[in-house]
Amino acid sequence: MVRVLDLDLSLAFFGLLGLQEVRRREVPSGRFTLVYLATGTPGDAAEVELTWNWDQEEPYTIGRSFGHLAFAVSDIYGLCERLEEAGVPVLRPPRDGRMAFVRSPDGISIELLQDGAALPPREPWVSRENQGEW
Repeated sequence: MVRVLDLDLSLAFFGLLGLQEVRRREVPSGRFTLVYLATGTPGDAAEVELTWNWDQEEPYTIGRSFGHLAFAVSDIYGLCERLEEAGVPVLRPPRDGRMAFVRSPDGISIELLQDGAALPPREPWVSRENQGEW
């Protein structure tokens, strides 16, 4: 579960990663919404739960013991290009053709891993330095 400050912004971000909403639960008495996301890939039962507390106004701090979410992707270079085109900085570029890191709108660290063998290193990624924290 990941708590989010702006549900629409977070849904757009995770949509760029290939996740889609599979169900939603509105809880007016508790003033929160739960949204469950999945890849839709047959045999992939993994889901990410986004929790949006309606009255939260301040950004969340990263909780104890939370590291990052990781996703296997079919084309790490193509996904990183699409993320950058959408305004998402690639903080740890996929210099090795295998791994990259970005952050969600709420600062959650997201690891992107090339599914299967690493792709051959290529520019502009090989020459890029890390940015900020990831």
